[in-house]
Amino acid sequence: MATPAGRGSTSNAPYFADGTQEFRFDDEPWEEWNPTEESIRPVRGKHRVAKQRGGLARSSTVLGVGVIAAVGAGGIATAKDKPPVPISMPDLGEQAKKIPVVGSLISDDSDAGTQEQPGVAQATAATLPVAATSSAGQSTADAGEALRARILEQAQSQEDEADAAAQAAAEQLAAEQAAKAAAEKQEAAEKAEAEAKRKAEEEAKRKAEAERLAKLARSYSLPTSSYTITSTFGQAGSMWSSGQHTGLDFAAPSGTPIKAVHTGTVKEAGWSGSYGYRTVIELSDGTEIAYNHQSSIGVSVGQKVTTGDVIGRVGSTGNSTGPHLHLEVETAGGSLIDPLAWLQSKGLNP
Repeated sequence: MATPAGRGSTSNAPYFADGTQEFRFDDEPWEEWNPTEESIRPVRGKHRVAKQRGGLARSSTVLGVGVIAAVGAGGIATAKDKPPVPISMPDLGEQAKKIPVVGSLISDDSDAGTQEQPGVAQATAATLPVAATSSAGQSTADAGEALRARILEQAQSQEDEADAAAQAAAEQLAAEQAAKAAAEKQEAAEKAEAEAKRKAEEEAKRKAEAERLAKLARSYSLPTSSYTITSTFGQAGSMWSSGQHTGLDFAAPSGTPIKAVHTGTVKEAGWSGSYGYRTVIELSDGTEIAYNHQSSIGVSVGQKVTTGDVIGRVGSTGNSTGPHLHLEVETAGGSLIDPLAWLQSKGLNP
């Protein structure tokens, strides 16, 4: 290719796929040119027609292939002693399909049988990476969006499972607390019922005992009246020969009547040393009741007496410090017991 002197050169210029070498003027800047139907008019014949643009004549095939090669190479066109100039290529999407191929724009419309120009095939092939890149980018975006959707769905599923587990745990805890409260209430009710039953039983026993004692009281009597208890059973003191008191003392004025505590038979009646005048009545169960320090005796041995019968008078005979009745209770086995407790067991309260 001839080069005008001093205007341009082909040294170090790139070769294209069809064997041509790019020509440029060294003093002219690089320009981006996108062929369209408006900028390139088809001409008749098989020869390529150079288009003048800014004082630069280029073969249509060389120019079209150069543009496509520059885009396919990454959008950067280089030249000797010039910095690289980026070539921008908009993403036309569906509109890219409407852009005419360079070969179709410069072909001879009158010669339908003309063979396809080499640059046309290369241009068609060179445009494929752009669409492929766009499709790959869209595919990557779709894959990323799908991954994001799956992650969000999994996170939501995990959150739902956690909420369901928390709700189930709360329901289980509430059920356990309700069951515990019901059990405690049932236990409290059972305790209250048992306590009420126990109290009812105790009240029934108390009433039965009261009735029994009342009945016994009607058959038993206190030995005297208008008295004061001065000494009790087991009380220690030097005034008693055994070292302790063996009965229950009812202090009363001299001559106060002494009555039979219960129905029985007079076993002993008369003087008895330190006891003074003494009367012993044996009951039907073998228990013996002794009345001591009497001023006088009103019954005799073998006589049958009933509850409340007068058997003597209060006195101060024998070893005595003043008028009183010294009452003793002896079991059938011969043991002295507390007269106060015995009288109480018969429903009497001295």
